[in-house]
Amino acid sequence: MADVIVLEKELKLLVINKLTEANVSEEHASVVADVLVHADSRGVSSHGVLRTEHYVKRMNEGGMNPNPEFNVEDRGKTGALFDGDNGMGHVITKKAMDKAIDLAKKNGIGMVGIVNSSHCGALSYFAEQAAKEEVVSMVMTQTDSAVVPFGGSEPYFGTNPIAYGFPTKNNKPIILDMATSNVALGKVLHARETGKSIPDNWGVDANGNPVTNPNLVKNLLPIGGPKGYGLALTVDVLSGILTGSAFGTNIASMYGDYNNYRRLGHVIITVDPGLFIEKDQFLENIDNMIDELHQLEPAEGFKSVMVPGEPEQLKEEERLNSGIPVPESIYEYLTS
Repeated sequence: MADVIVLEKELKLLVINKLTEANVSEEHASVVADVLVHADSRGVSSHGVLRTEHYVKRMNEGGMNPNPEFNVEDRGKTGALFDGDNGMGHVITKKAMDKAIDLAKKNGIGMVGIVNSSHCGALSYFAEQAAKEEVVSMVMTQTDSAVVPFGGSEPYFGTNPIAYGFPTKNNKPIILDMATSNVALGKVLHARETGKSIPDNWGVDANGNPVTNPNLVKNLLPIGGPKGYGLALTVDVLSGILTGSAFGTNIASMYGDYNNYRRLGHVIITVDPGLFIEKDQFLENIDNMIDELHQLEPAEGFKSVMVPGEPEQLKEEERLNSGIPVPESIYEYLTS
């Protein structure tokens, strides 16, 4: 299926229009559109505008709150609990990150637990949000059960992504955003949408056998076997159990029960780069690290050594200039 090339501004407006039709405020719809187009512009289409139809369906059927009333409870000098009132996770997490940044700037470190949220999109958006404020960040979120644990034959944890953001002085920030599965489920969904095959280490069928046909994928595989499994557990403990949210197989499914709130948990940790050394020294050292990595001799088949997030940043520069490819079926939905 062919892609349609859409300019960033137009794509955001299309998403905003669809969300406001579902009674989402223009303010909140604009934030969601910003997060989704951020993902598509960086080549992370699994978390891009293809999610719009799902959000609209869940909103229309009562599974998200179009008019949430957020509540923030301070927990000591460095902590806070942010209740999202089951609104759109993108808006909830952005506002919670604002709180976490403020805590780090005032006290050196901040930690914000988020409850009663929904799918929040690409975590890189929020790590970048903190980096722009010259704050180090770590962001985690739980997802519903979809990954077979190491040594198991049925799923327990979700893809449970984690992101880190490190600000710089001259270079673009280092942004690491990764699922604890080999891929996010959205990449399988994107392969289905575009009619493409997938690598055999992405997912397994109902019998636990690796498959290359995305339509046969029943569950996903953890990255690095036991290592990814361990990371998924850690994310679920911090974003689920620690915040008082559901965990493991108790987390409400994203693709089902559209009339019920998912009540997801996320967690944000922020650190002022000047907590231990002078902030300028930290920023300069990150720049030096990036420069030194760039100066390393690349392996055969590679043009250069890049830092986490750099390939996506380069793609973003290109797509913001030339337009963002959107699967034809998704474009037809957005313009319908």
